[in-house]
Order: sequence, then structure tokens, then C-alpha cells
Amino acid sequence: MTDLPDLATLHPPFGLVLRAGDLTLRPLADADLPEYAALLQRPIFADPESPSVFGWYRAEPEVRVRNALSFQWHLRSAVSPDDWTLPLGIWAGGRLIGCQDIAAVRFAERRTVTSGSWLTLDAHGQGFGTLMRQAMLVLAFDHLGAQRAESAAAFGNEASFGVSRACGYVEDGTQMSTLLGPTRHEQRFLVTPETFRRPDVPVQVDGLTPELRALLGA
Repeated sequence: MTDLPDLATLHPPFGLVLRAGDLTLRPLADADLPEYAALLQRPIFADPESPSVFGWYRAEPEVRVRNALSFQWHLRSAVSPDDWTLPLGIWAGGRLIGCQDIAAVRFAERRTVTSGSWLTLDAHGQGFGTLMRQAMLVLAFDHLGAQRAESAAAFGNEASFGVSRACGYVEDGTQMSTLLGPTRHEQRFLVTPETFRRPDVPVQVDGLTPELRALLGA
């Protein structure tokens, strides 16, 4: 029988792995989705009524999971040099605790990435949020050649503000959120390679193949 290619050969993002301290970041595969679905039903926000709660999190748990799985499959099918999002699962000590996205539009021309992230409530306050953002920025700046990384968070989301500042982001104006759910006033943040505050631990990046670089426009 002819040997079949592995999944990372067929879909290069699946081969990407980042390691930083106790954290491992990699794209979610189908085998991870049952654990991911269980994670989505656990608390993420201390106050579920806060204006900073994500619109997708306000759905009933069963609907939230169904929508999230559909979104994961959509992101995989939509990756192209013109527009891509890599949703990286976050594992700490082998346990899935959240997700860190990195995305870009026309990256080859703009050299700009955006990001979003979340952690389950029981993983808050342990430095994971800062380290996973820093690992993503090492990938963006050192390995993909990004010149800018942008982020935004709703006013009142002090945890996200704190992570951004700890990574060297500076305030970059405000905007109204385009995400689903109640309209939110957001603070924009910007970090560049020059202002980036690097982690205290090394970040190892594996699986950034020529095929993946081409797919991302890098």
C-alpha cells in the first residue's frame, strides 16, 4: 500500500508548533475538537454580564460549541495569501486552556497582523495570557517578517489591556467593534518589533515550512 502523506503536508498550518516555557501553541486539529468543545462550555469571564464579554460567548453552550466548530472548519478552508487566520490552541502542561489567533489581510504587502485570544477563567492570573501573546509576536516578527501587530479590546477589559501593555503595545486610537453581539467601544493597540517586550523564556517555532510561508504570503 502506498504511504499516505501526513496532514501537515496536505494542510501546512497543521505542522506549525510554538513552544514557550510551559505553553505549547498549535493549530487545532479535528482530534482536538472534543476537548475544545468541552473548554467552550467552561467559564471564561468572571462576570458573564460584563460589556467586555465576547458576543459568541453569550450564546447558549450547545449553540456556542456548534458555532465555534463551524468557525474552525471555515478558517481552515479560507486560508490564502490574501486573507488568513490561524487559530492556535494553547496547552499548558498538556491541558488545553484557551486559544490565540493570529490573522492578516494581504500580509505580503501590509506586513501587519491582528490577533485575538481567550483563556478559561481558571487559567487567568498565571501569566499565560502574556506569554501566549508574546509567543505569537515572536512568530509574527521574527519568523514571518511582520512590521506591525494590532489588537483591540473593549473598554473595561483590564486583563486584555494589561497583557497588551506587558507586551509593549501602545494605545492607537479607538473604534467601534464589528464583532457579533452588542456594539462595544474598543481601545486599539499597536506594537512593532522595536517596542515589543520579549518573553523571559525562549520561543521555539517548528513547522514553518516553505509551503506554509507561501500560503501566508510570507
